[in-house]
Amino acid sequence: MKQITVSTSKRQELVDITDDVKKIVKSTSVKNGVCSIFTPHATAAIMINENHDPKVCQDIIDCLNKLIPAGKWKHDRIDNNADSHIKSSIVGCSQTIPIKDSKLMLGVWQAIMLADFDGPRERTIFVNICEEK
Repeated sequence: MKQITVSTSKRQELVDITDDVKKIVKSTSVKNGVCSIFTPHATAAIMINENHDPKVCQDIIDCLNKLIPAGKWKHDRIDNNADSHIKSSIVGCSQTIPIKDSKLMLGVWQAIMLADFDGPRERTIFVNICEEK
């Protein structure tokens, strides 16, 4: 298992971690298997989507903000970040990607992103590679 650390600079942002994950896969001798990516934070998530056009990332954040507005939830009375918890729960804290011929089987436009919904913070991501037997 390997670890990636990402420092975010905004309250809500999507950070492309694809190259970091690819380097980890390349550093192993795994030809075929799966790559599991997990973040242990209650207000962050791991997503796969397009990152070629940065407007897609902003559209995702804008959509989630319309669906889950800040400042109207019971948990906000504690630390004013309930919307971040809900967004993280909906998007999910992990993704699994097949590995074939030592490469992640991502689509042409797909990227792996850390979604931070309560930054800026330092976030940890764990990457685990399992070889097909």
